[in-house]
Amino acid sequence: MRLPICFLAGLLLVNCALAADKTWRPLFNGKDLRGWETFLSKPYYTWDVAGLPRGTNGVYLEAIGKNRDPLKVFTVETVDGQPAIHVSGQGFGTLTTTETLTNFHLRLQVKWGEKRWADRATARRDSGLLYFVHGEPGAMSGNWPRSIEFQIQEQDMGDLYPIGTQISVNVRPEKTNLWVYDPKGEARLFDKNRRCIKMGDAEKPHGEWNTLDLICFNGDSIHIVNGQVMMRLHHAQRVDGVAPAPLTSGQISLQTEGAEVFYRDVEIQPIQEIPAEFSEPKM
Repeated sequence: MRLPICFLAGLLLVNCALAADKTWRPLFNGKDLRGWETFLSKPYYTWDVAGLPRGTNGVYLEAIGKNRDPLKVFTVETVDGQPAIHVSGQGFGTLTTTETLTNFHLRLQVKWGEKRWADRATARRDSGLLYFVHGEPGAMSGNWPRSIEFQIQEQDMGDLYPIGTQISVNVRPEKTNLWVYDPKGEARLFDKNRRCIKMGDAEKPHGEWNTLDLICFNGDSIHIVNGQVMMRLHHAQRVDGVAPAPLTSGQISLQTEGAEVFYRDVEIQPIQEIPAEFSEPKM
């Protein structure tokens, strides 16, 4: 049977659309930080930021703010032969996409540097991948936007911190007020910076690149480190209104939080379902 040309053309368009949905595209162009915005909070009092007012005790009175980076915290460098976003770690703040994202698979590589700053000079190196970012930068504690945090900290890659939001996770109690992700555990609502600890450990030794995958679909999310699922989260909600409301989209932020870190191969693809390789196993 000969099919009508219009029918064949329709099939071609559908197939092209499906193929496009599976195409990865970069969020970092490898040359500069076009497509991203910076925010830096109040700097440490020993650092010199010209034009920023101080109190009589020398403490800065204001945040550096949006799209001002006098300390060159966020730059682009060549690392291990490839372009990378260099986050010096000097101070607290974020590098945030100008684009708002819905139903996506994000993938990036991350590697620790050596430098640590101020009161974080002896602490474990810390950063974070913030998603479902909404509202003003620095809205929470003067440092962070409202978001869900995929923790990036030495020994803790994959943990959860809700920042001015809330989300549900299946957990088991570890100690008093300390919870660990357990897919067979009780569903519990996390909010107000309450930490949920990842399941297992897939982080590579210091100095090696780690691959992080973040899957967000209809308000659910999955934290994945080097191909291993660390945590599944459900029903994200924003809490900046009269009542909690579904949180299914937002921007992406990379944190500067006192430690030098590098990011590369930051890419994304839209999804219409959870990818089969990361779908939840049947219990």
